[in-house]
Amino acid sequence: MLDAILSPKWQCRYYSFDSRWSEGEQMSSMRDGCGDGFFALFNAAGCFLKGFAHEAPMRDWPGVLDLVPAEFAGCLEESAFSMEDTTFCIWRRYSDESWQRGAIEFPAGGDPDGSASLLSPLDGRPENYQAWAEDYYERPVPLEAVRQVYANMPLTEKLVQELNPELTLEDLAADLEEIGYPGKW
Repeated sequence: MLDAILSPKWQCRYYSFDSRWSEGEQMSSMRDGCGDGFFALFNAAGCFLKGFAHEAPMRDWPGVLDLVPAEFAGCLEESAFSMEDTTFCIWRRYSDESWQRGAIEFPAGGDPDGSASLLSPLDGRPENYQAWAEDYYERPVPLEAVRQVYANMPLTEKLVQELNPELTLEDLAADLEEIGYPGKW
């Protein structure tokens, strides 16, 4: 929702979310405009997450797509996910105790598949998103407004204006529907 407010043009957004990707599925994505990105599919089984970091040494790495469970097998054929460009793939079924991955021998280095870099903003901390957004959008982003969206507070005209004075709540109607942002607006 924050990216929809900060970047109204969908094609220019860094993060996006579709609460009705398909029957019983939701999809989130990140695209940085330089070739890096990820796709996350949420379904009744859990979450499948595939990413690509163009400078990571693990391009076409053996084992990355091995062991994907049947509950997420359709993701491997999904053209929107660009599976041919994959440096990491992880999944977690609701029954799993932790995130899973294929049988991979990682090369030396701090972040050989790019996952640490691409997924670090997803730590759930509003302060980290705010710092990232100020750097990426090159403008101030009020932390208290970010906290309100992280807390799923209902969007108000005032909150939208604090984040983007050029946008109204009415301008966000289609995004609110697609994202499925909770609350009354």
